[in-house]
Amino acid sequence: MALQFGVFDHIEPIPGVALDQIYRERLDQIERLESAGFYSYHLAEHHTPAVHSLAPSQNVFLAAAAERTQTMRLGPCVYVLPLHHPVRLIEEICMLDNLSGGRMDIGVGRGGVIEAYFWGQEGDVETNYARYLETLAVVREGLGNDSLTYQGEFYNFDDLPMRLRPVQDPHPPLWYMRNVETSAVNGMHSIIVGNLDSFQANVERYFQLWDEYQGPGALNAQGEEPKIGLVNHLYLAETDDEAATIAQPAWEQYKWNLAAPRRLEVERRGLTQFSGGNTNPRPSNLPDRDAQTSRAATVRRSGSAGLEEHAAPGGGGFNVVAGSPDSIRDYMDDYLETGANYFVAAFQWGHLSHEETMRSLELFVSEVMPHYT
Repeated sequence: MALQFGVFDHIEPIPGVALDQIYRERLDQIERLESAGFYSYHLAEHHTPAVHSLAPSQNVFLAAAAERTQTMRLGPCVYVLPLHHPVRLIEEICMLDNLSGGRMDIGVGRGGVIEAYFWGQEGDVETNYARYLETLAVVREGLGNDSLTYQGEFYNFDDLPMRLRPVQDPHPPLWYMRNVETSAVNGMHSIIVGNLDSFQANVERYFQLWDEYQGPGALNAQGEEPKIGLVNHLYLAETDDEAATIAQPAWEQYKWNLAAPRRLEVERRGLTQFSGGNTNPRPSNLPDRDAQTSRAATVRRSGSAGLEEHAAPGGGGFNVVAGSPDSIRDYMDDYLETGANYFVAAFQWGHLSHEETMRSLELFVSEVMPHYT
């Protein structure tokens, strides 16, 4: 399968720019992404006290995006399932799939216990994970059937009619973020974070497990080939130095946005159960996020871009690559060597302005993408 391009987005605050303007400009960007041939737009979900997601109701924003687009797919990446009532989510997914003409993608995940705690739920990671599993099971059952019957720990439904149906059969494609094993075992597309040097091992692991659990050469439930991509925060300028000069302070702001507000709120309230290494605990018995990297599988790279930082501390494990189109093409060449079939870009992050973002995006579209499509 040829390389396809997607976009991952948080929608962060920009100093001095009103919220309504941020929304309008992002929708303008989405129109340009579609005209450039991007496959899908993936929107994150975070809630107060976090500040790095100004679209905490993804479905509201994606409904607006559906009206501005015709071909590009749209989806959450991810729905934080423990925070959603499954029946309402089923209904809104059906609405979006119909409003978009069958272009909905569904990214799923469990999120973090800090946001769950501030929502009035349990701050226990095992209970949070159990809520995720049960909500996912209910959503899959409800989307794929005309009635919903389910008996669980958190939810019970008895022959509840599912009045709305999605366009896509049996439901929109499922995506999972940050864990290739969970993705492959459950028949989901995979988006991960981290660095290019460990990415090849994750790509190999994903396709190996897909063949093992779904069958050699199997397609997903919607008849698509499985996709795997790495999120890459990009900034392009005419020279490496110019790109680094603009990107470096924006990247520092991005890392602050991701980490500091929740940490400061935890400290202000004296919530010691979430301090230190307990900021984002993982449930027991989950598969490792990263596949083992063999020496032979490691991608050797020149690192010629003006700015590169990978699996950044405080940056949620994300990476940034900033440079000239030539440097970004060098990076893309190494990306292709991993065997991945999906490239996930993030264009506006930190305090990058709309104008800066559009200049970078246009360079990527005109001088990078044509070499790989």
